[in-house]
Parts: sequence; C-alpha cells; structure tokens
Amino acid sequence: MSDGRILVYGDSISGNCYKIQLLCAQLDISYDWQEVDILKGDTRTNEFLAMNANGKIPLLALPDGRYLSESNAILCYLAADSEFAGRDRYTRAEILQWMFFEQYSHEPNIATSRFIVQYLGSPPDRQAALEEKRIAGYKALDVMEGELANKEFFVDDKYSLADIALYAYTHVASDGGFDLKKYPAVRKWLDRVEATPAYVPMRAK
Repeated sequence: MSDGRILVYGDSISGNCYKIQLLCAQLDISYDWQEVDILKGDTRTNEFLAMNANGKIPLLALPDGRYLSESNAILCYLAADSEFAGRDRYTRAEILQWMFFEQYSHEPNIATSRFIVQYLGSPPDRQAALEEKRIAGYKALDVMEGELANKEFFVDDKYSLADIALYAYTHVASDGGFDLKKYPAVRKWLDRVEATPAYVPMRAK
C-alpha cells in the first residue's frame, strides 16, 4: 500500500464484501483487493487475526497501518463525506436504522441461508436451521416490501448507504432459496439500484 491506496480483504461472492466494491465504484475510490477463502481458514491464520481478532471479512486496511472491520462500519467510514451518508443528523440516523436492520434482521437470515446452500452445499443436518432462517428472512422481506411500496429508496427517497447495505444480499436472495415473486416493490427497487450511476455487479471469483 505504498501508493496510498486502501486494501480490502474479501470474498468476491460475499454480499458483505460486495457492499464495499459497490460503494467504491460509485464514489470512485481506488483500492486493492485481496481474495480470502474462509472455507480454507484464511481468516483464522495468526497473520489475519493480528489484523482482525474477530477473524471475519471484509477487512479494510488503511495506508497508515490501521484496520477496520464490519461491512457497515467500513461503508460509513468510506462514505462519511458523501451524499450517500445523509445530509443531516436525522437522515444519517435513518440510514443507520436500516443498516442495523440489515445486520440484525436481514443478513443473519437471508445471507446465512445463502451460505448454507451455496457454500456448504445444503447439508441434511442444516435443513432445520435453513427453514428457520427462511421464515425469518421472509419477515425481513415483508418489512422491506411495506417500506418500498410508496417510495423509491429507503431514506428520504434518495439512494444511500441503506440501499447499498440491503441490496447486497437481497439481490442474491434466490441463492438461499428465497422467492421474490411476491415482492414487486422490492424487485422494482433492485432495478433502481442497478440503474444508479457507476453501479457494478457482484464479482465472479
């Protein structure tokens, strides 16, 4: 990182890591990428744990030697001075409200279902857990559908970090067995996100 660029440790098909890729593209932030294989234990090595004791990705390495983990914290750091972070105190709090919703009600169910199916191959001993995750995941989608019924984006009808955070795993929800056919407002919102300037799709490994 001698050139002053940030370095992102991530998995190309992880929604949490994709959030960073999408934001960097839309804010024209240059960065280097280090692919990490969590199934091979790349995040459990002594070297990685020295950077992030929680052993998770994405991980942002700053040119000054500091590190920042947790996808939504990284989004807030990178977008702090942009319109994506909100223009006033209340709007910023609303954006955070949806980002907390994403991490508490959405990601643990929709993303975890995808992990069980796509990463683990949907093993028999995970089927009961998978069903529970899908029930809770549909509840989160119900909330999103209601919110988007009469608005284009989640906060102040403007594209923001809230949309980036929620888009990341919603647009690949089918990978975890979720059917979005009964969510027309969510599907239209996905299209709107994909039409935003400098949008980039999730990378392929």
